[in-house]
Order: sequence, then C-alpha cells, then structure tokens
Amino acid sequence: MSALNTSDVFSKMLKIQVIATLAVAVVMFLFFDVHGLISATLGGASVVLGAYVASLVAKRSVNKTDASAILINLLKAEAVKILMIIVLLVIVFSFYKQLVPFALIAGLAAAALFSGAALSKLNV
Repeated sequence: MSALNTSDVFSKMLKIQVIATLAVAVVMFLFFDVHGLISATLGGASVVLGAYVASLVAKRSVNKTDASAILINLLKAEAVKILMIIVLLVIVFSFYKQLVPFALIAGLAAAALFSGAALSKLNV
C-alpha cells in the first residue's frame, strides 16, 4: 500500500465514521433532545479524533521492507488511538454535566464499528 493510497484509505474511513456518528446523533436527538445529540457527537468524535491521530502515527516513515518495524508502528498507532479515546472520554465525563450515557456509547460504538467496516469495504 503506497503512502498516497494509505492517506486515501484513512480519509475515506474517517468520512464514513463522521457520517455514522452524525446519523446516530440525529437519532439520539429524536429520543433524548439536544443533550442526546451532543453526547452521541462527543462519543463519536472521540473515536474519530483518536483514529485521525493514529493515522498520523501509522503514516510515519518506517523501513518499508522490515516487517517488524511496520508491525511495531501499527501497534504504536493503535495504542495512541486507544489512549486518545480514553483521555477524550474522561474529559467529556468531567466537563459535560448533562451527558446522556446511552447516547455517548451509541455514538462511540457507531464510529468504532464503522471504522472496521469501512476498512473492510474499501478496495485497497
């Protein structure tokens, strides 16, 4: 996979995650009002931002012929993504007092599920 192709894949994956998050946010708005919309958006945004930062780590130049270096770089990217999601969720729980937990989890789940689905459906 070339660097340009990798950028395209991550870009398309992030777009699909954003669309999934917004769709869930609209549904949560119908059930829980504006706080459901905000909660779902924050949940999905934590995954989207984590995935974006992870994509920057994954795209760093490594020795393209050394499989172990590539694997270590991908593991670092995944660790950064998970850490970023945790930090963002702690911030959300700390500062947003009208949080709707179900909506937050729904937005988070939609973005997380669609990241894997988006990668599997893209022609790479």
